[in-house]
Amino acid sequence: MTTHTASTYVDACANFVSWLDQNVTSEARGDTIETLDVNPSATFWLGRLACEEEVSQSQLGDRAERLDPCAIGIRVRPSSPGPWSLRVRADMRAWVKDESAKSWRKLDKVRFETEVQVNSDGAALGSTDISRRLAAAGAPGLSAEVRIEVEIRSGLSELVVQLVNTSSVGDPRVDDSHLYETQLAIAGIASVPFALEALPDSFRYDRAVDAYGINVGVISDELGEYDFITSDNMVVDTKRPVYWNSPDLRPDLSFDTLHRDPVPSLSQLVDSLEHWNEEQWCDSALDAHAVSSHWSDTMRAEAGRAAIAARSECGRIRRGLKLLQDDSLISRAFRLMNRAIAHSSRGNYDSWRPFQVGFLLSALAYLDESDKDERDVADTVWFATGGGKTETYLGLLVTTAFYDRLSGKTTGVTAWSRFPLRLLSLQQTQRFADAMAGAELVRRTEGIKGDPFSIGFLVGKGGTPNKVVKDSNGDDPDPDSPGMPEQYQVLLSCPFCFSESLAMRFNRRLWMLDHRCTNSGCPWPERALPFYIVDTEIYRVLPTVVLGTLDKAASVSLQQAMRGLVGPPISKCSEDGHGYAYSPRRGRPNGCLVPDCTGSSLPLPMVDSRYAPTLRLQDELHLLRDSLGAVDSHYESLLDHLQAELGGNRAKVIASSATLSGHSKQIEVLYRRKGRVFPQQGVRAGDSFWSTPGPTPLRRYVAVAPRGVTLDHVSDRTVSILQESVRRLIKDPIAVCREASIDPSFADRLVSDYGTNTVYGTSLYDVEAADRSLASNTSVGVLNSVQLTGQTDFDDVRDILGRLESPEEEFEKRIHAIAASSMLSHGVDVSRLNTMVMLGLPLSAAEFIQTTARVGRTHPGLVYVLHKIGRERDAQTFRHFPKFVSQGDRFVDPIPITRRSRRVLRLTLPGLIEARRLDIWEPRSLSRRLTTLPNLRDFVEQFQLSPASEREVLAKALGFTNEADTLLTAEIDEWLLTWFRNLADHGADFEWPSDLCPNRPMMSLRDVETTAPIFERRS
Repeated sequence: MTTHTASTYVDACANFVSWLDQNVTSEARGDTIETLDVNPSATFWLGRLACEEEVSQSQLGDRAERLDPCAIGIRVRPSSPGPWSLRVRADMRAWVKDESAKSWRKLDKVRFETEVQVNSDGAALGSTDISRRLAAAGAPGLSAEVRIEVEIRSGLSELVVQLVNTSSVGDPRVDDSHLYETQLAIAGIASVPFALEALPDSFRYDRAVDAYGINVGVISDELGEYDFITSDNMVVDTKRPVYWNSPDLRPDLSFDTLHRDPVPSLSQLVDSLEHWNEEQWCDSALDAHAVSSHWSDTMRAEAGRAAIAARSECGRIRRGLKLLQDDSLISRAFRLMNRAIAHSSRGNYDSWRPFQVGFLLSALAYLDESDKDERDVADTVWFATGGGKTETYLGLLVTTAFYDRLSGKTTGVTAWSRFPLRLLSLQQTQRFADAMAGAELVRRTEGIKGDPFSIGFLVGKGGTPNKVVKDSNGDDPDPDSPGMPEQYQVLLSCPFCFSESLAMRFNRRLWMLDHRCTNSGCPWPERALPFYIVDTEIYRVLPTVVLGTLDKAASVSLQQAMRGLVGPPISKCSEDGHGYAYSPRRGRPNGCLVPDCTGSSLPLPMVDSRYAPTLRLQDELHLLRDSLGAVDSHYESLLDHLQAELGGNRAKVIASSATLSGHSKQIEVLYRRKGRVFPQQGVRAGDSFWSTPGPTPLRRYVAVAPRGVTLDHVSDRTVSILQESVRRLIKDPIAVCREASIDPSFADRLVSDYGTNTVYGTSLYDVEAADRSLASNTSVGVLNSVQLTGQTDFDDVRDILGRLESPEEEFEKRIHAIAASSMLSHGVDVSRLNTMVMLGLPLSAAEFIQTTARVGRTHPGLVYVLHKIGRERDAQTFRHFPKFVSQGDRFVDPIPITRRSRRVLRLTLPGLIEARRLDIWEPRSLSRRLTTLPNLRDFVEQFQLSPASEREVLAKALGFTNEADTLLTAEIDEWLLTWFRNLADHGADFEWPSDLCPNRPMMSLRDVETTAPIFERRS
């Protein structure tokens, strides 16, 4: 129990988290419970031991010992040969049935202590003594013993000390054969640590594990009486990082200062970085580390390479500073960006973190027209989730938007930002909208020419309309469809004034679905906000930033108007507000996408070469893997190819990721670019120039291996205990605050910040089952629960997020529990989510990192990881859980991805050829529409296209130009021969050009998936 009263709210939160955890653990073991109305074996899930005979007879085999074990133990590696002397202590309790009271009663603790000398034969201790003591306590028939075994592994001796429940099955004197509140401790033996086999050597990381637990965790005895003691939970406390790790004075990186004159502060930052590198990465410092940390020659060489990378990063940052000094346009764009971000921060912060500015400086070189190599590098922002990655690349995006306007790009797309999840986070979208609104206010104030800065939300059917039609045909809405237009609201608040007074309207004159702010004090002077959510509107307007899901890249092969996202449109409509036009079609002879438009075509207002996106942003890069990553790699090459063919420069790729395993290969496969990560890590993991662990708690991770009961039972009980604890705080704040050593003045805030519990399921089935179970199996009375999954409607998501951000006054009306899927794990940032129960270990370490980062964003968090201990992976992870948390990135599997797959090539080839037909061939055909086979045949003959010529183009676009790619180019040849043969066959039953393909173009990049994750919809 905490011994001092918290004087700050941060300390109060830390004490409260500790108190909550004590409550859960106490209930799970039964520590403070003396009587029960039901069998304790159906109640407690920690500290219990089944009898050995029952486990050995189970048909589950080895899994039975994990699901309801008969032993707990400690494994150590002695530092010297045997025999060995050690001291052992074992504690346990029993429960007996009181027939007269028809209840169960807990007996007094039984303790066994002894000293023993062990040789290679091991030992079995205490059987008679423990049986006698249990009988004296009131439990005759129960028995246990301490077993010590000696195992030889890799030529070294290991001691395994276990407490085993040896009670007999069927003894008539025994009401419950389990032992409870068990614990084992050992002392007196000198040991050496194990080296964690799951991880390779690295100069940055410590692989040492002092001792392993068997069915339990192992900790050091706080009283110092014993060397090792078992713990039913594995608890890992992490610290919140501080974002400056230099002895130098921290520079002023406020938005105001960097807007007025960035050079002095940024010079100070770069100087400090150089000094830090000189001290930390010099040869003498690394040699000293090598000696003190026993580095191998391989590890010392690895450190030397890391030193070179750190110096290179510093050089790029220094170069970015020089660009700000020497290039007036880049300097002005950077300074104006700071004014825009000051607006979008909403007053929550007024300054950059040093690493954010470091990244901005390191990436500025790609704006330098003389540096062509920078666009051949994909830069990835890698930082702990919650550190500010989104704001970092928003800063670069806004800088680029200003630079585009200042350098003559007065219209068109600056950035196409894509997210791998099918349901794009509304909070993430709001952040983009806020940043671009700030930029637009600045643009107007500065009198910078060009279209307004705007956002296009490109997620398509299921989230927003592909188009609005005159008469609904069932798929696309018309202006009078049910729920139109209110159901399509995406923004949570006005990005200009931050008011929630938004209204949806359909503008029939301009044929646009508008978000409108009804706040009379809003600085935005026009009726409709510059925020577009209908696909056809986005093609007409070409917003500055297109924000959408990865899936929509497939539309470049399906919709000719997608050309505006990779190059110039065909023309501009003469009708005011109709925007850009594309190739003519039946019903739109002038190419305008507004129904029944009778306008004429006007020339484009800007040179063709400036229309292509300057940036492609990829969020959550680590999710682009397996078949999705392979398919996307071909479409990324297609986008590059189209952009080049249409006269544009190559886009700069910026990504963000929470993990880096296999990063270089992933970047090369996806983008055919060199991968570069920012920031470089320091000599020690978690410690760099940019950040280091601070004194403030971040999260407490508690690994739980439930015994003898279902995960659903443990989840429901854990949520119930957390809710009961908070409701006790509401009812009796003085008593609770005294128990938790908290000043009662913090009680209301603690209720708000810890009164909502999240239950995270790794499958949609788990999420739905958890939601049903929460509604019926908790013991707290009214418990309001909601679901957040990829199937949750936009309206519901918006409502849930709003209620979480601004909870109801009365606690009884608030959201108490959220059953969530991986939809929660990306882009959701709610400071009131501070407790989580995970139903099983996520299938990947990356998902674990991302998911648990959703709690404790602002205040200390508490995460219970309920291991499905019958699964081998969960059991192994539980064994080394502290290392799994502290070195989580190292447990992330390298991204499995390849672009050289014939199966994937067969899937993507139709899209590649259709994109060339729509975006390159048809505009070259001048007045002919290549939507009919006769026109397409004439075009192919006129321009002398052939399987050989197209194979050369496609192979080059995909990078299949090596001898090793012979099978792939042969696949392209075979496919193209079929396509051209079908085109030449006048008698065949083909109606449309897409029919010529042996298979249809992909409608979504996820068409390749045989199973869908829990974010199924929103494509």
